Amino acid sequence: MRTPQKRHVCILLPNKQHLDCTVRVRARGQEVLNIVLKQLSVSELSVFGLAVLRDNEYLFLYLEQKLSKYFGKTWSRGSLMVPFILFLRVKYYVESGLLIMSSKVRQLYYAELRQKVLRSQSRLQEALFFQLAASALQAEVGDLEQRAEGSDEEEGEENRHRHYFLPEDFFPSWLIKRRGREFLLQHCPPLHAELRGVTRSQAVLQFIKEASSLQDGPVTFYRMRQEKKELRSSILLGVTLKGVHIYQEVEGKQCLLHDFSWTVIERLTFQGSRFEIAGVGSLCLPKLVFYTPSAFHSKHVLRHLSDSHWFHMNTRDAASHIQQLEDKQASHFYKEAYICDTTRLAHRLQSNSVTSSMSDCSVVVEANALGPKRRKTKSQVS
Repeated sequence: MRTPQKRHVCILLPNKQHLDCTVRVRARGQEVLNIVLKQLSVSELSVFGLAVLRDNEYLFLYLEQKLSKYFGKTWSRGSLMVPFILFLRVKYYVESGLLIMSSKVRQLYYAELRQKVLRSQSRLQEALFFQLAASALQAEVGDLEQRAEGSDEEEGEENRHRHYFLPEDFFPSWLIKRRGREFLLQHCPPLHAELRGVTRSQAVLQFIKEASSLQDGPVTFYRMRQEKKELRSSILLGVTLKGVHIYQEVEGKQCLLHDFSWTVIERLTFQGSRFEIAGVGSLCLPKLVFYTPSAFHSKHVLRHLSDSHWFHMNTRDAASHIQQLEDKQASHFYKEAYICDTTRLAHRLQSNSVTSSMSDCSVVVEANALGPKRRKTKSQVS
């Protein structure tokens, strides 16, 4: 009997690791997912999906579809020598990591969020990035060592604490350019120190909670055109925690045009590359029409939107219950800490520009303990 032909598939994980598997030529996406579950030793991946990179965009696979539909003629001509690449990516974002039961899956979710934070362009949420960096440091480094009071090596210890991380690993490049590495190295450790006693698993949960409020963090973007014959895609459709955001890129910046919650979306349809979104009648908004690169894209975007709505409906009661518990625990503790660019502040005070100098007090953090050891932080820019 002739041995069935095989293909080598490499699955890239959010933590920069990869899994390898060998499947039949006629294999479907579900077969690869089953192998991933087995290799990761988890029973389900809940918020994740397998995706393929198509026209520089990640599209989530129909698991019942044959892999040959995604790789085309190269799949039929392929061999075991050259791997076909798939990606394990977050398909459904959550406000609380407690909705992800498996600690392994939660770590993968955290890893993808960490990368999204580094690529974020949410320039009006500067304070939030300090919170996220502190939570990430607590999750990955643990407690910041306490400096002995009155030590002769006090200054040396302080410098060592300030340089135990690289800003590039925890802050977006635009923020490093805006504030400077020295500013981040000086002001991030005190926030990290505030989390002393928080376990690494609790810090991961805190990071996930904080990242859910980042404007371009928990969102999957799809590029679209306003007109069918446009050469450049200026519209970004974002699948978010609670619905759909429509952005337009203007001079490299994302401008929010529409914010649809799941409850106000009446209809999503596609015909070929034409993609339509209609809100409920009370919105008094015209039907929105955009164009995707192909009918293949439209079909997969629509499926992702439909699946995301289903996930939201099936987890909203659990999410609401978790939020009530966290709000109750948060009321047990309240603390404020301030970070201020003192050099720039002093300069502006000398220039008698008191009002403008106040904007340099860049971070105001309200830390709330969630239980005896866990802390939650909320920030706002002064």
